[in-house]
Order: sequence, then structure tokens, then C-alpha cells
Amino acid sequence: MTDVTDALLDAAASAARPWAELPDKTRAAALEAVAGALDAAADELVPLAREESRLPEARLRGELVRTTFQLRSFAGQVREGFEVIEDDADPDWPTGPRPALRRVLMPLGPVVVFAASNFPFAFSVAGGDTASALAAGCPVVVKAHPGHPKLSDATAEIVRAALLGAGAPEGTFALFHGEAAGRDAVLDPRTKAVAFTGSLRGGRALYDLAVSRPEPIPFYGELGSVNPVFVTRAAAQARAAEIATGYVDSFTLGTGQFCTKPGLLLVPSDSRLPELAAEHARTKGATAMLNERIGEGYTAGLDALRGHASVRVLVEGTFGEDGPTPTLLATTAADLLADSEALATECFGPTSLVVTYDDEEQLLAVARSLEGQLTGTVHGEESDDVARPLLAELSERVGRVLWNGWPTGVSVTPAMHHGGPYPATTAPLHTSVGITASARFLRPVAFQNVPGHLLPR
Repeated sequence: MTDVTDALLDAAASAARPWAELPDKTRAAALEAVAGALDAAADELVPLAREESRLPEARLRGELVRTTFQLRSFAGQVREGFEVIEDDADPDWPTGPRPALRRVLMPLGPVVVFAASNFPFAFSVAGGDTASALAAGCPVVVKAHPGHPKLSDATAEIVRAALLGAGAPEGTFALFHGEAAGRDAVLDPRTKAVAFTGSLRGGRALYDLAVSRPEPIPFYGELGSVNPVFVTRAAAQARAAEIATGYVDSFTLGTGQFCTKPGLLLVPSDSRLPELAAEHARTKGATAMLNERIGEGYTAGLDALRGHASVRVLVEGTFGEDGPTPTLLATTAADLLADSEALATECFGPTSLVVTYDDEEQLLAVARSLEGQLTGTVHGEESDDVARPLLAELSERVGRVLWNGWPTGVSVTPAMHHGGPYPATTAPLHTSVGITASARFLRPVAFQNVPGHLLPR
């Protein structure tokens, strides 16, 4: 471990109790101060993000608004307070005398956050993982993503200054760089939880480190998803053109670099949907990828998928100076079921796979064959007999089930669940979006017969 990372973790450990014990209104005000400082620095931060991520300015400004909204939402949660359950003493309790109990949620301690590449504000240095951990009362040490280092440094300095100015103890927030330092931080005994958004391979490697420690710790990883979309025969007959347009717009949004991008579209074999989707895909121009490393990964993944013996090309994309144009591929449900490991795989970029099915039983078989996903979508009619069993199958395998919509776009709202069974995430009980995300960094403690003036707030 570098001396810098060692010092940051030491400071975070020292700040853990003072930050957790600050009055709720002080901690909430500190989160709001961070939000205000980031809003005020938009004209400084957005150009840096534009330079390093190649994302358009309008998208980045909107994402910064989302980021500061998240911070303010968590501040509101802190003011309302986390769950407390109290039992009064009861000598006549049916199972024997009941003691006085107060069950409260306590912060875990220092959290290491691995920033994401595709959302340089909302899932990065000051993003949802950082905001939810700070709201829970945990110091945060962020491992910067190498795709936007200058933006990471600038954002971190603003966050740190705002927290200190609002009364947070030194060490409440910090940033470091480097993959080796990140691995060391996961193994360090001062780290009490880790949050990660990235690839399946990288996330699984870090997860294995987290649980291999003498004291295993929670690892909240978002790793990958193909977000299947199932179109019933009735829906295909009723609105094929509308579905085809929405599908292409969704899988090409942000150059296909969303974790909720629909990577599979299941359609009836006699439907015009593949041809309609191909027509719309050909109208899409080239758009930039986040960086060269992601571009290389996309090319490798696309080559493997396109080269599969059962896959045919509907639209052949290109990759020029401005980035890739969309690629649309096709296969059959029978072929997908025969080799789902190769075909039902995430390809991070503007590519998706249309899968034709012959009957409803085959449609349900595909749903049953899937690994854990962030989302699953059904385009259907309310009269569809297959709708209920299909929704039931999906609800066992995904974290968010959509009806007649598209999975790209994750609303920041209390009822949102952004998670799912493995390999979508390593912790399907939790979300990384919405105010319940802070539950990841809290643990319950029951205080029995402790005098009231000694109890935690």
C-alpha cells in the first residue's frame, strides 16, 4: 500500500466515530453543502468531464443535476432519521419477562467506493455510493476511475472542502488513484465495506478479495446485465413499429454504455420487428465511446458475439474517428437456449441481439434460462395469457420488472431498486439508487436495559 492511501485510510478510521456522532442536522447540512458547491462549480467541472469522457455537454449537465439531487435526497433522509425499533419492558410477556430494547442502525465505518466510468458524476466521486455512505454516517475513500482522473481530482477537492466547511471531521472524505492501491484498500482492515460499479471480471476479483480477508466485509458490486426485453405476440401485432423504434433508441442511448441497456430482444419469429429495428438502427450515426480502453473492450466483445456460428448480422456497424455506429445481430431462441453463456452476455456498447421465438413455451424457457439481471421488460397486452407467468419468471431473476417501457433511465426515487441477483450484483437485497441505498452501510444493534441517557440518538 502506498503511503498516501495508508494515510487516507488512517484518517478515515479516525473520522468514523466523530462523523457518525454528529447531530443529524449537521450531517444533513454537510451533504447539502456538497450539493451546493458542486452546482456552483458546474462551469468548471462540466468542461473537464466533456474532455475526459467525450460525453455531450447537455448530458453531463443533466447528470450533475442528478448527482446533486441525490445528495439532497440523502440529506432529507438523514433529517428524517433511520429506523429505530423500541420495546418497553414487559414482565408479563408470553414467552417470559421482556427486557427494554432499542434496536438502532449503526454505521459500518470507512467505506471504499470504486468510481464508475460511464457516469462521471452520478456514479463516480460524488455519486450515489458516496452520498449514501456519507448519509449513513460512514467516511468515504474513493478510488478514482482512470477514465476521468482530472475531473475526479477536481470533484474530490470540492467535496472535501464543502464537508470540512460544514463541520465534518478531517478524514471524512478522500480520493486516491491506482488499481494496486484499490486492491490493497479492499484488503485493509480499516475498510469496513466496499461499493463497486464496473465489469464482471474486475468486480468478481475484488469481491473475492473482500470475502477472503480474516474479517470478511460486505462488497456491493454492480457487475453486468443484458436486461432482456420480451415482446408478446399480441404486442408485436399491435405496435411493432413503436416497439422497434423504442428498442433501438434505448440500446443506442449513450453509445450503448448504460448498465441497463437492453441487450436481448425476444420477438415472435413471424414478426416484422427485426426488419423494423434494422431500418431504424441504420438511421443512427456514429457516437463516441468513453475512452479507448472501453472501445477496445467493446470491439472484442462484439467480435466474439458476431462470430458465433448461430448469429447473423442485421445491421453491420462501423467504427470510425467519431466512434461506432450501431450493430444489430439476430439469433433464435433455440440457439440461445443451446449456448446462453456465449449469447446472453453483456456487450458494452451500441450492439444488441434480436432473438426470435416460435411459441410462448419457448419464450418462457428463455426467461427461465437467464442468470440474474438488473432489469427485465415485458412488452405485452393486458389480455396476454403469457403475461402473468412471464412476469413471475422475471421477478425471480431481476431487480426491476418493466411493463411496456425501456430499462435505460433509472429514476432517483424512494421506491427504486437498482440491483439484482448475481451476476448483476453481488448483493441482491440492496439497491445502489434511491434513498434505501444507505441501508448497505448500516448494521442493526440492539441495546438491552441500557439507561436512556446512555442510549445512542
